[in-house]
Amino acid sequence: MIEPLVSLLSPAGTPGERLRADAVGAWAADLSTAVTASNDDPGGSGLNAPELVDAIRALEELSCVVSAAQASLSAELDIQMRAEREAHGVPADRHGQGIGAQVAHARRESPHRGSRHLGLATIIQRELPHTWAAWRAGRITEWKATIIARETSCLSLPERQAVDAMIAEDPDQLEGRGDQELAGLVRSLAEQADPAAVVARRRNAEADRRVSIRPAPDTMVWLSALLPVAEGVSVWATLSRAADTATSSGDPRTRGQVMADALVQSVTSHPAPDVAAAEGDDQESTASPGVQLGLVMTDRALFAGSDEPAHLDGYGPIPAELAREIVTGTLTRDEFVWVRRLFTHPTTGELIAADARTRRFRGSLSRFIRLRDRICRTPWCDAAIRHVDHAVDHGLGGATSQDNGQGTCEACNYAKQAPGWSAGPALGGPEDGHALRTTLPTGHSYTTRPPPLGPRTDPRPLRIDYALTG
Repeated sequence: MIEPLVSLLSPAGTPGERLRADAVGAWAADLSTAVTASNDDPGGSGLNAPELVDAIRALEELSCVVSAAQASLSAELDIQMRAEREAHGVPADRHGQGIGAQVAHARRESPHRGSRHLGLATIIQRELPHTWAAWRAGRITEWKATIIARETSCLSLPERQAVDAMIAEDPDQLEGRGDQELAGLVRSLAEQADPAAVVARRRNAEADRRVSIRPAPDTMVWLSALLPVAEGVSVWATLSRAADTATSSGDPRTRGQVMADALVQSVTSHPAPDVAAAEGDDQESTASPGVQLGLVMTDRALFAGSDEPAHLDGYGPIPAELAREIVTGTLTRDEFVWVRRLFTHPTTGELIAADARTRRFRGSLSRFIRLRDRICRTPWCDAAIRHVDHAVDHGLGGATSQDNGQGTCEACNYAKQAPGWSAGPALGGPEDGHALRTTLPTGHSYTTRPPPLGPRTDPRPLRIDYALTG
């Protein structure tokens, strides 16, 4: 079904020529033109309803083929980069360093996702031939290929390929399975193939237990916990019991609200805000456990009622009204509030300096950079800052300064230490927005600037200026 569309969009030439960036760009331009024409004139495609459904399916299959082509090229990049580093005498344990980050930049995704894409690309072609054939033919998505690779990762190569044949040898049957159905079936076959390996994998997974947080709409957050099944079910049962008790006593809150409030109250030393507001009492508050919130807001928003958004470290932008509520709520609980003056550029709105009188210089500088950059400085990486890093390495003479400092996640900091990577201040300093330019081993480069705290009039990009000039 996809062959006519591919033939329409593919310029003539050898496969290698058809995969060059300019040729692929021509495919995208032709397809974009067709979509634009259809949007400008409803019915402009000239297709009836069945043909429209067929076209949608053809495009879905094409998207699968495209993702398989990306995987193939990623694996080829990995081979070339490793060979080049081996030829230059780079230690073997550093041959693959930073390659996943290059894939991430090309796919406009986080380095973590880029490494996952690369890992799948290098494994599936060697160890899962039937799955690879189905993916390459447009029968399954990249995610379904990921499910099969993930659920068979604990098996030996012969066992893995046996499960691959049972699952993917019939592409029609594989194509019709849902994600959950597929995951359950592959997991069941893996357990039958090597029960001991599955048990060992489960025990190793328990070491990866963790709690994570990510923003949700309407100034809410998703707080997630990855726990061993017994502990996770126990926590859920405890919260459910609290909800049952509250419901039976006539509590007006919903079941979900009771469970959420019970979780907050059990972890922190004071009731959840909703509980305190509902009770409306003036009882003495319990002492704070010493939790620190990095809240950045303008003096106008704090003292003059301005509606300029604030920034909550670990979450992102929040309304000024909520920021003031957090500050006043902290004061009414008799908790300590530390106020530090931060200075912004009048044009860009970016943080350029901090009042360092209350701390040692290094501690103040580190905190300033974390508040300035907010999340990992790498484009498309939304990870929390774990390292305050020198853009130009200290060993190469890089200064420990605001201009040469950047907040990064752990993975991105290690990736840029791979051979061929370089970074440094791109412009003149604070007046130019603390811009940093990073160059990849392939010659591609990107420039990032910290996000502004308040309104900005400067037309330059906030975080990314990506140059495909390698």
